[in-house]
This record gives sequence, C-alpha cells and structure tokens, in this order.
Amino acid sequence: MEDSNFIFSSIQSFTGLKFEVIDCSSVSGGCINQCFRVRTDISKTFFVKQNEKSFFPFFETEALALKEINESQTIIVPKPIHWDKSPCTSFLVLEFIEEGSSNDTDGQRKMGEQLAAMHLVKKPFFGWTKDNCIGATPQPNPRSDDWITFYRESRLGHQISLAKQKGKKFSGAKKLMENLEFFFENYTPNPSLLHGDLWGGNKSFTKDGSPFIFDPATYYGDRETDLAFTYMFGGFSHAFYQGYQTVYPLDEGFSQRKTLYNLYHELNHFNLFGGGYANSAQSSINKLLNQIF
Repeated sequence: MEDSNFIFSSIQSFTGLKFEVIDCSSVSGGCINQCFRVRTDISKTFFVKQNEKSFFPFFETEALALKEINESQTIIVPKPIHWDKSPCTSFLVLEFIEEGSSNDTDGQRKMGEQLAAMHLVKKPFFGWTKDNCIGATPQPNPRSDDWITFYRESRLGHQISLAKQKGKKFSGAKKLMENLEFFFENYTPNPSLLHGDLWGGNKSFTKDGSPFIFDPATYYGDRETDLAFTYMFGGFSHAFYQGYQTVYPLDEGFSQRKTLYNLYHELNHFNLFGGGYANSAQSSINKLLNQIF
C-alpha cells in the first residue's frame, strides 16, 4: 500500500484508536481502486480503498452514500470510518465485513425484503445532495421535482452526450428521449433511497448469512431502477424478488420500464468499456421505440 504509514497514522488520529498493523494484504475490489485488508492488534480490521489524489471526491461521495444507507437502518453496508488524501494518493477506510458463503433462499429473501425497506425511505425530490459516480463515470444528481425530466437529462441524456464525445451516435435516441412520457402514462414514481449500482457483484452475505451491499452510486429516484439492474447480469434468485414483493409490491408495467432503466447501464458500460455494449444499447432503443410507435 502506497503511503501506508501516513494512512495508518491518519486512521489513528481521526478515530482516537491506538493500534499496530499486523497484516496488510491486497484484496479484490473491482477494476477501479486498489483495495487492502488491514488487520490490527486490537481486533479491528479495516477495508482500505486507494486511488490517485484526484479521486478523492468520489471516495467522499461513496462515504456519504454508505452513511446515508447505514442511517436508514434497513440493510447492512460497510460503515465509512475515514477518508482523506495522503501525500501521493487518496483513500477511503471502511469497516471490514467478513464474507460468508451463504447465498441460500433465506438470505436472498432477506435481501429482497431489506432492499424494499430501503426503498421505502423517501425524500421530496429526485437527485441527491452531491454529484457522484457510477463506476468511473461521473453521475450528475441535480435536485428535481420531475422524474421524467431528471431521467431524460441527468441519466440518458448525460450518457448519450458522453458517447457522442467518443464518436458514437445511437439511432433513435433523440426520438426516444422526446417520448419518455409514454412509459409513465399510468405510473408516477416516488423518490426512493437507491443503491444506484445494484448488480450481483455489489452484494454479498456476512458469515451469519445476513445480506449486505456496497459500492453504491446513491441518489433518490424510481426504485424500479435498482430492481431493473438486478436482472441485467443475474445473481439474484426468485426468493429475492419474492421477498421484495412482500414488503413493497411493484407497480404494473415494470417489465416494460425495466428495458428503459437498463438502457442507462448499457450506455454507461459502453462509455466505460466499449465493445458489444453499443449493440445492446441500440437494441434496447429500438425495442423501446417499437413500443411507442
């Protein structure tokens, strides 16, 4: 870990804890950050994310998102402990949660129930207190009273603009954005507390089988956006959706809006990784236009 002595000292100064590090080992943590498990002699283990100094605002918004989800008292997330800049890097220190192997029916059902409880946490506006990022893509979160405007401008429009900067234009995208009202004729979303990036790689289970989620791209928006993304790469069982439905049943038309909401992630994945995601996004645009016209 670069600047490790500074980081360990910073943790101690901020928390008031005194400890010796007995092990610092690299762990898997996605493709964006370097991640480490730091074990100490006081039975405290920390999870440390590290990146370039310019990445500090992203760590700050991740910490604030985890704090907000934690304060909802609905589902477990790693508690943020400290975030700062070292001489050469920026870093985020989280509670280390020991993972178990549980992914059974009961665990999946509980995860669905707890996600639904989190979605019942509301605000009177769409957006969030800060812009953040989804993966490594900046994600604007202006406050808005109107979900369609927010989704058109700050989600689809934002990603389409980023794609244009890469020289990619999606046929029919403008026409789709002009007609988003079609998908909300009989449905009015409420601003729910969202994870924002809920795919199978951002959820797990503790040693006692309790579900937990991490790496959020939080904002207040239509809860269906979280649910839609769980279908894109799999990893969530029938029990998960059953558990969700018992706490907060979905409205009619979700299957139709699911394609619209996953288009955002297809566009984002194109902007991040390129490749076949362009075809996936174009296919979704065509499918959605065929529903309208």
